[in-house]
Amino acid sequence: MSPKLAVVIVNYNAGLLLTKCVSSVLADEVGAEIIVSDNASTDTSLALLRDQFGDDPRLSILENGANLGFARANNVALGHACAPYVLFLNPDCLVAPGALERMLRFMQDTPKAGMAGCVVRNPDGSEQVASRRVIPDPWIGLARVLRVEHVWPSLLAGKRLDRTDEPLPEGPAEVEAISGAFMLVRREALEQVGPLDEGYFLHCEDLDWFVRFRQAGWKIYLVPDAEAVHYKGACSTRRPLAVLWHKHRGMGRFFRKFQFDRYPLPQSLLVLLGIWAHFALVSSAFALRRLAEHLLERVRRR
Repeated sequence: MSPKLAVVIVNYNAGLLLTKCVSSVLADEVGAEIIVSDNASTDTSLALLRDQFGDDPRLSILENGANLGFARANNVALGHACAPYVLFLNPDCLVAPGALERMLRFMQDTPKAGMAGCVVRNPDGSEQVASRRVIPDPWIGLARVLRVEHVWPSLLAGKRLDRTDEPLPEGPAEVEAISGAFMLVRREALEQVGPLDEGYFLHCEDLDWFVRFRQAGWKIYLVPDAEAVHYKGACSTRRPLAVLWHKHRGMGRFFRKFQFDRYPLPQSLLVLLGIWAHFALVSSAFALRRLAEHLLERVRRR
């Protein structure tokens, strides 16, 4: 009997978390097939996974031989999945017991749902901002950069990105965006919308997808009685400046694709300038902090 669910996991040096992630999926009774798409990891993550689950027929490991980026590595694995539902899951995300079964039941009962997410929590139990959010526009971006979202909430007129201070809905609720760490997708919708845009290397490819799904008439939902814990950033700590670069590059690509033409040309160009000015500012601060830490360490050794 073919599985109803395929779980695609892109791995890049996730360490032991990858094995824990796969274990949390295999523990669910939905009987999912798991496809790990590895972006040339150099740590022990694949060895640990094979040591514990290497003989499990439900697990397939694709070694890409290079770091293809998040979008392309997901698309590579997608070509090996045949199930009617596909869960795109981060390797640092642990699925709570029963969550997959509840998510699948919701998708089967809601034919207009093209994609759904669960409540994604931090390890301390708090809800992550990305669980339920709006598609960011330049105003939201500006408010977050200037850190005035909480000081001057009326500035965004109800379009705040962070909604974790609001009660969770009592039942499944339509949202603009969910967490990219846990995206359950209906294959029928995916075939209409198309795969992830490989023009993104890391970050914002999920936002791109959310917009395209909604443009095609599919709805995106949050299912509040299903949960996962996300150890955010486990795969992006080794090269923080590179991650920062790809994040801002993704922001620029997203703005050019979906929002550039909404504003007068001078304003749109100013937004793009602001994205890269922010990158220059943050990366400079990071470099100065690293230099200060290096100098302090040299002083201690004397």
